[in-house]
Amino acid sequence: MSIHPTAIIETGAQLGAGCEVHAHAIIKKHAVLGAGVVVHSFAVIGGDPQFLKFDPATISGVHLGAGTIVREHVTINRSIHAGQATQIGARSFLMASAHVGHDCVVADDVVLANNVMLAGHVEIGGFTFVGGGAAIHQFVRIGEGVMVSGLTRLTRDVAPFLMVAERDEVPGFNVVGFKRRGFSREAIRELKECYRAVFAGGDPRRLAAAVLAAGVTSTEARCFLDFFAAGKRGFVRPTGSPLSKDEHAG
Repeated sequence: MSIHPTAIIETGAQLGAGCEVHAHAIIKKHAVLGAGVVVHSFAVIGGDPQFLKFDPATISGVHLGAGTIVREHVTINRSIHAGQATQIGARSFLMASAHVGHDCVVADDVVLANNVMLAGHVEIGGFTFVGGGAAIHQFVRIGEGVMVSGLTRLTRDVAPFLMVAERDEVPGFNVVGFKRRGFSREAIRELKECYRAVFAGGDPRRLAAAVLAAGVTSTEARCFLDFFAAGKRGFVRPTGSPLSKDEHAG
């Protein structure tokens, strides 16, 4: 473990083996850092939530998974609920000045680029990349493997494996993500079929449930369809017609 001069680690914080905390970083009490977490200068882990009705006496925290890197000026607020924690998964990378609001749940292998803003209660699935300056409304869910373009404004849920840009706009699938994770041709074909069915018009929840009932074979297609069964904010949809066979998805 390496604690640089002028770093502040409050009594009650827990740091795993091999953590490194740089100068002027602040680790608040009840923050839990997994093994090998690196926190750079002027980051604040576990600060009070930005919630007007919050009682500072509430015992809540922040949990960071093993191997996560937190760059300069990042802020991660603790939960507003007693006994609960804002969660960042393992091997995630939070670039300079990103903000994670209270009660967010960020899965493993997520990248938040510079100045990303997550409001409270946001959920982000694994292997998702959120571009610089993106702003995510409270309670929004983002599925796994999503690519969020820089400066995007999101007010609705984003199903797994999509690209999203501007204000809730969907150009198509995150093709680069498919290649990096080695998705099979069969899985990609089935995802295309699910995309066309769910976004053909009408209620995505009902359409996704119908496709599931008819049966899918790949775990990727099931992940895509299962996402529509939950959430409260509605879903982002394609800006044009559903994918053609040669459009967007490679």
